Amino acid sequence: METKNIILEKKNHIAIITIDHPPANAWDLATTEEFEKVIDLVEGDKEVRVVILTGAGERFFSAGFDVSDAGNAERIGAKGKELWTRIDRFAKPVIAAINGHAMGGGLELAMCCHFRIMADDPEFMLGLTELNLGIIPGWGGTQRLPRLVGRAKALEMILFSKTMTAREALEVGLVNRVAPPGKLMDDTLEFAGRLAQRPPIAVGWVLKAMSAGDYQGLERGLEVEAEGSAAVRETKDREEGFKAFLEKRKPLFKGE
Repeated sequence: METKNIILEKKNHIAIITIDHPPANAWDLATTEEFEKVIDLVEGDKEVRVVILTGAGERFFSAGFDVSDAGNAERIGAKGKELWTRIDRFAKPVIAAINGHAMGGGLELAMCCHFRIMADDPEFMLGLTELNLGIIPGWGGTQRLPRLVGRAKALEMILFSKTMTAREALEVGLVNRVAPPGKLMDDTLEFAGRLAQRPPIAVGWVLKAMSAGDYQGLERGLEVEAEGSAAVRETKDREEGFKAFLEKRKPLFKGE
């Protein structure tokens, strides 16, 4: 599949999706539609166990909505909200490798990922600064930021359009870890590689159960957890896990 602004690479069981829409990797309609096609492909690829999402270039992960395509703002907004939620509920782990500024919709996308690893450069900033323009975060930021940093900190960041560095984001839990800028992708690939060795069917059920709890409440989350517990009992990976434990060796999970 050929795309202009979204690059897809695969390494072993890891898919790397790169937003390549210079100068700031912002989201116009074409880029958003390409992203949907790539997500469709990755979601249906049984060989892909982990997804890394990053930005091209050296300064931006993503600056959010592309104001130069304001004529398509309504369509971009609707599609952005749909796709960001889809990432939030993805049944494969998604890691944001934040290689530069992540602002507005860009940060909203990063917050949808299951893990966030950011380049430890004091120049790079994270923030939901929409109120500076008289608008509000519209791609899930008002809901997902307090989930990560708490209500009071989220309100302070949004209402005052406050930005923060990677170190500050690490302190409040907005990112999981930081990496030297030159080692960001190496560190992210190492982390993704360890995730890819985990039993993929079980990993998927954990993500589904957590997502159900977040979106549909505790009771539904517990129901999905029970469904997952029953499902994984019938897998070859479960057999391999118990066998490896008894044989005191590392399990080799195949996603079966």
